[in-house]
Amino acid sequence: MKTLALLGLLALASTSAAQNIRIVVVSHGQAADPFWSVAKNGAEEAAKEMGVRVEWRAPDTFDMVRMSQLIDAAVASKPDGLIVTIPDKTALSAAIQRAVKAGIPVVSMNSGSDVAASLGILAHVGQDEYPAGVGAGKRMKALGVTKAVCINQEVGNASLDARCKGFFDGLGSKGDVLPVKIGDPTAIRNAVTAYMQKNPTTNGILTLGPSAAEPVLSALEAGNMLSKVKFGTFDLSTGVLNALSANKMTFAIDQQQWLQGYLPVVLLTNYKRYGLMTASDIIYTGPGFVTPQNAKQVVDLAKKGIR
Repeated sequence: MKTLALLGLLALASTSAAQNIRIVVVSHGQAADPFWSVAKNGAEEAAKEMGVRVEWRAPDTFDMVRMSQLIDAAVASKPDGLIVTIPDKTALSAAIQRAVKAGIPVVSMNSGSDVAASLGILAHVGQDEYPAGVGAGKRMKALGVTKAVCINQEVGNASLDARCKGFFDGLGSKGDVLPVKIGDPTAIRNAVTAYMQKNPTTNGILTLGPSAAEPVLSALEAGNMLSKVKFGTFDLSTGVLNALSANKMTFAIDQQQWLQGYLPVVLLTNYKRYGLMTASDIIYTGPGFVTPQNAKQVVDLAKKGIR
């Protein structure tokens, strides 16, 4: 009995030590966004499995000054690990480097694959955005698209800018970048409707996330343009998957954002416990393409908040 009691105490002590590991995530995307809610689900699942604490922080809007402040506040709280997105190296590098100099292990996710190593970050989890954009452009070209527009909901986000550049390079022709405001679906619908009226020969549209894709789909449906335009997007949501299943969209580029939330927590936990880290600077989670042919396979996982 004494042996069993001792083993129980040791197990409780081990669990308590694990739960004392605290990891802070500072993201440029809000957890209420359909894309980022899935990434947050991944982080929370990893925290549950690894027995650690994870705190998710983000500015209310795409605000690099506020995000830098959140990183500094996280550093001041002395976490055991820090996970960051890097949509703007110029705006965020100083805050990230302060974290590294403070001895806090940092892993980046989603955006910043091209700059993470130079900032002293241990590893990056995400996709290489420019090649993903090139892949989208090549698919559009193969489908006969000759004139396209890239709709950007966060102009100035280096990763999204790279997607548009890659898209037009893959398409092999120049096109317009249409800036829209995230969080205002009515304004997005109106902007797309106005653009298509002024540019009636446009036969390809690429959006850079579900927050833009869903109102764009609504605009195309209202204008009876679905049969005239090849429409693709980056990233998944329930609305995007339903549109793919109904053959209303051409493709969606899946970067598996659940893994982008999940893997950094696992990496930092094992780094804290054992000093282990991957040899590769970048762990790629995408791109993969979801089409009307395979969308139904993904729908069930989307309902569970995994895709």
